[in-house]
Amino acid sequence: MTLPLIRSAEVASAQAANRPVVALESTIVTHGMPFPRNLETARRVEEEIRRHGAVPATIAVLSGRLHVGLEPDQLEALAQRGDVAKLSRADLAACIASGGDGATTVAATMIAARLAGIEVFATGGIGGVHRGAEHSFDVSADLQELAQTPVTVVAAGAKAILDLPKTWEMLETLGVPVIAVGQDSLPAFWSRVSPHPAPLRMDDAAQIAAAHLMRGAMGLPGGQLVANPIPQDDEIPAGMLAPVIEQALAEADAQGISAKAVTPFLLQRIFELTDGRSLEANIALVLNNARLGAAIATRITAARR
Repeated sequence: MTLPLIRSAEVASAQAANRPVVALESTIVTHGMPFPRNLETARRVEEEIRRHGAVPATIAVLSGRLHVGLEPDQLEALAQRGDVAKLSRADLAACIASGGDGATTVAATMIAARLAGIEVFATGGIGGVHRGAEHSFDVSADLQELAQTPVTVVAAGAKAILDLPKTWEMLETLGVPVIAVGQDSLPAFWSRVSPHPAPLRMDDAAQIAAAHLMRGAMGLPGGQLVANPIPQDDEIPAGMLAPVIEQALAEADAQGISAKAVTPFLLQRIFELTDGRSLEANIALVLNNARLGAAIATRITAARR
């Protein structure tokens, strides 16, 4: 069976010319923001990557085809859809085989990036161990994916709605390098710092690219997580967010919301409870990660020439 993987004209041209490419997920378009803000943000993130010398590859499944890079009309159509699946490792292949449509999470985007020969992926925040996981066993597939798929993922840490200590502990157990950029503590998504010390610290894209290349040279499985703090002017202090997150979690529990529906519900409630400030911070951190992702991809590509 042949994999129906289709590169956009821009991505195909870039790879043919050995230019750097940065993968982007599509759930931020379909499940993260309302239209038209989602489309505006997706376009801004793609343009930020171009401005910094790389080519963006937003990934999605459309009519059973794995698209690596979306043409402008495809991105616009996807942004207006409310009926696409949210795909992870467990259901990506089934969606493609059945001719379905789906947006890719962190795990699914990493798989697609590997298949397309893309080594760097920029996103907002990864999934992880949910609060109360000792009862629900709700742990994101993103963590296992980081342990087995050789893609460097640039994020503002794990989403702050998660159980962060358990998330970092699981990544350590799985042998995933977690690298804080320019500071000694791990960021907490909307907040620059947290009480959690960084296992590794690197201060520029060159160091991160070198670590990625060395893992490949050693034959180590899996990728690395680059925890890039949100810009200082855009952050929401953790102390301000804590009661908001607790309220949103309590409401999700009271309404019986679980599995893949949890994260979109919590992000929406936090958006409402912060009068939209969380969304502005989210956009700022994604743009910041796109810039760093482009710099890392550029360094990796230069080293392979």
